[in-house]
Amino acid sequence: MGEIYDKLEGLLRSLGFKKNELRIYRLLLEKNSSMRVTEIKEELGISERSVREHVLNLYRRGVLKRELIERGWLGYAYSAVSPSELLAKLRENVVKKINEIEKELKRDNVE
Repeated sequence: MGEIYDKLEGLLRSLGFKKNELRIYRLLLEKNSSMRVTEIKEELGISERSVREHVLNLYRRGVLKRELIERGWLGYAYSAVSPSELLAKLRENVVKKINEIEKELKRDNVE
């Protein structure tokens, strides 16, 4: 998994993912279980505020999944999508953006 993850990490870095976002994804991938923000904070030594920000960014980008937890309080536990799932999502997003730009270029060339 190490070599594959290193290649995936290089790709994610080229797409603008931040260092701590990559650390969070790798942690959740290696743990292969869901974790709360406080657990991630303790494991990586990053501030809770920073973890919350990064986790939300990763969730919005489809890198993490979350499940609602009810234990006298409400909260989320996050887990990593598999590398193959992530690559499929990245491919889909890149192709979608390329198609949008191509449509715009064709429209601009016609006018």
